[in-house]
Amino acid sequence: MLKRIFVLSVLVFLFVSCASSPGIRPAPAWVNSVEAVYPRAQYIAATGYATSRSAAENNALAALASYFGQTIEVERNAISMYQQAVVNGVTDVWVNSAEMRNEIRTSAAIDNLMGVEIREVWFDSRDTYYAVAVMEKARAVRIYNDLINANQSIISNLVDMTSAVEGSLDGVVRLRLAAVVADMNIFYRNILRLLDAPAAGTVNAGSYYRLEAQNIISTIPINIRVANDRNGRIYGAFARCFADWGFDASSANSRYVLNVNIAMSQVNLANDQNYFSRIEVSAVLTDTATGTVLLPYNFNTREGHTSLIDAENRAIAIAERAINEEFGGLLSDYLNSLSPVN
Repeated sequence: MLKRIFVLSVLVFLFVSCASSPGIRPAPAWVNSVEAVYPRAQYIAATGYATSRSAAENNALAALASYFGQTIEVERNAISMYQQAVVNGVTDVWVNSAEMRNEIRTSAAIDNLMGVEIREVWFDSRDTYYAVAVMEKARAVRIYNDLINANQSIISNLVDMTSAVEGSLDGVVRLRLAAVVADMNIFYRNILRLLDAPAAGTVNAGSYYRLEAQNIISTIPINIRVANDRNGRIYGAFARCFADWGFDASSANSRYVLNVNIAMSQVNLANDQNYFSRIEVSAVLTDTATGTVLLPYNFNTREGHTSLIDAENRAIAIAERAINEEFGGLLSDYLNSLSPVN
């Protein structure tokens, strides 16, 4: 009799243990209907599933991000440029407070949407994990409006400059950074619109500041001085590089001066009936207001022909092409790498 009672007790214990095991608990309501637990009026929520927990969570995050899909995809380049500026510390000196700086750095470090979290995970006890990603609308609205306000403070500080700065390359760089930050604010504003919430204050598009930067460029003259030029051909090559950016290369009065020297010499080669000419081009772009060398450039080549004049013309033509391609590329790289000075 005692043996039967013992066996019965063990069976009851095993039954209760299995029934209470979290591995086989019934599916939460959100697995079948996410809005049953996270109503659309208060949340943006989405589920994902996979054979591993991490994959299920990633799928849930991706599903939620798809709600904002077109906005995120369109602004991907703007996000990348903004993140690079923040990570490199370019924006730090233009932020009004440490709190704002921390908010901006946090936003730049997160690839996914702000205010999103994996709220719950459920395993069906067989082979599938389920996860739900949730964005609480009210909290997200506060986060994105705080970020917009922080970015607006950066923009305000960047565009607040003296007339001397405004008419310089630093003024151009300031406005271009303001454009990057403004692009990010447009992204945040679009997120808020999908959350049915207004953005804090007025948000200008990045194109507004880029146009202002271009307007400044058109007023900045570059004084190009070329020694030993041939019919203005080398001058013309350098001038085109600056003109491609919108600079005025026709003025003789500017703080930005490009000094160019050309040296041509005949080269004699043994046992060769052709004539050869060597051209050496050295150029230095200088900011005369600060005495700073901004961009040096050097090029040389040797070309041959049946007459010396033709050899020289060929060498000059090669130099023109090199200036257009090489110096033009160096100039673009230099201007794109500039950071604004506070």
